[in-house]
Amino acid sequence: MSDQSLSPVQASSTLWIALRSRSLILGLVLTLTFVAAALISFVWVPYDITTLDIANKIKGPSALHWLGTDHYGRDILSMIMQGARTSIAVAVLAVGIGMLIGVPLGLWAAARRGSLLDEVIMRTNDLVFAFPSLLIAVMITSAFGPSATNAIIAIGIFNIPVFARLTRSSALSLWQRDYILAARVAGKGAARISWEHILPNITNMMIVQGTIQFSLGILAEAGLSYVGLGAQPPTASWGRMLADSQTFISFAPHMALFPGLAILLTVLGLNLMGDGLRDLFDPKLRRGRT
Repeated sequence: MSDQSLSPVQASSTLWIALRSRSLILGLVLTLTFVAAALISFVWVPYDITTLDIANKIKGPSALHWLGTDHYGRDILSMIMQGARTSIAVAVLAVGIGMLIGVPLGLWAAARRGSLLDEVIMRTNDLVFAFPSLLIAVMITSAFGPSATNAIIAIGIFNIPVFARLTRSSALSLWQRDYILAARVAGKGAARISWEHILPNITNMMIVQGTIQFSLGILAEAGLSYVGLGAQPPTASWGRMLADSQTFISFAPHMALFPGLAILLTVLGLNLMGDGLRDLFDPKLRRGRT
């Protein structure tokens, strides 16, 4: 059996390596900044975004409105804070759907490798991959209407084959290990081996992939909202803010600049964090960069 616990010396070494990783630290700072903005928006924002102030519409950054106002006079900083809440919630739930369904499917396929079940799971994944998340969203919203919930379902469906494929390929490489053979000799079934021995050994890889899919989820939510298939008004969304700004971009560029920067920095932070975690969890990559 593979022991996944870390000794105090190993844990201290891992923490020291993490603190020396500039990618990981910068990614964490950027990500946590927007997570903090989203959490703060539950209890406080500078202005109520449901209140229109036409007299102050399309104003540039000022002491009263740090990031300016939009075409309805709404405070852009307040909208970005609440938009962070929408984007993060959609991405987290969509990645959660992908993990909760994709990982067990991948483990199941690996345990029954070469069987009809394995073939069915993998070919179904190929079928889902053939349809981009935007097209899946169009089909879902055509049937049920545009909403953040349907965006979550669409992005989540697209995440399922990603985690299923990664889990299956990672698990297959472990099934021939000595500790797995020992577990089989001891009489453990495939389900128990997958849960007790395979899953703990691929958790790190799932965490890294989760951060990558999280960043893609932020982009997908913004894209769906931009074309009107995501969160609907009055719910704030970075993609919706970009869509609203395109008519005014020539004389009010701040309306597009700040939500665009929010998307860019959040996705950049998540990707940097994913790179840092990959290096942290993979000793071969870590040695290659030292």
